[in-house]
Amino acid sequence: MARLIAIMSMSLDGFVADPEDGVTEVFGWQFTSGDVEVNTGGADAMTLRMSAPSAAHYLGLTSELGAVLTGRRTFDKAEGWGGNHAWGPAFVLTHHVPDGWPRAGSAVHFVTDGLDSAVQQAKDAAGEKAVGVHGADTIQQLLNAGLLDELAIDVAAVLLGSGVRLFDQLDAAPVLGDPSVVQGVGVTHLRYPVSRAEHPSPGTR
Repeated sequence: MARLIAIMSMSLDGFVADPEDGVTEVFGWQFTSGDVEVNTGGADAMTLRMSAPSAAHYLGLTSELGAVLTGRRTFDKAEGWGGNHAWGPAFVLTHHVPDGWPRAGSAVHFVTDGLDSAVQQAKDAAGEKAVGVHGADTIQQLLNAGLLDELAIDVAAVLLGSGVRLFDQLDAAPVLGDPSVVQGVGVTHLRYPVSRAEHPSPGTR
């Protein structure tokens, strides 16, 4: 069964976006930390420029993925990834399908019947690979439901002071195992296994 890996970049003080919903500060390391070029792929492909350790970490992590699970806010912020996410079919947890979607030739799917359904659809699409999870609210829901297998967190060397927190609205602190650590330039890459303890059924926040 496919694993669920939360993949987010955040500030040292725990924010994934600033008060204006900007993410430039926390993702700056992907564009300015080195000279190794990495093409993201997907319909809206970008060329990233990272340090060698960050590039190796990024390529290793993304090679494990076969599908994406995320929330509506992240979908809107990314403008739908041009219709095709670089990491595989994308499943967007939402209450309402946005106007103009779904689109012909797109691998973006909208799930309106809850977290359990979104998880199952993403896992089915990923097959033997893992599901990459985006979005603070979606990650919080999965942690509260006991469905997340791993946290892959890129801690950028910035302090934001306020904004959108990654670990907010948690019912209880998750139990984490020992992390793997990769030191980049301006960022530290952490991968924590998450214990699969007993949790209540997921809600639909």
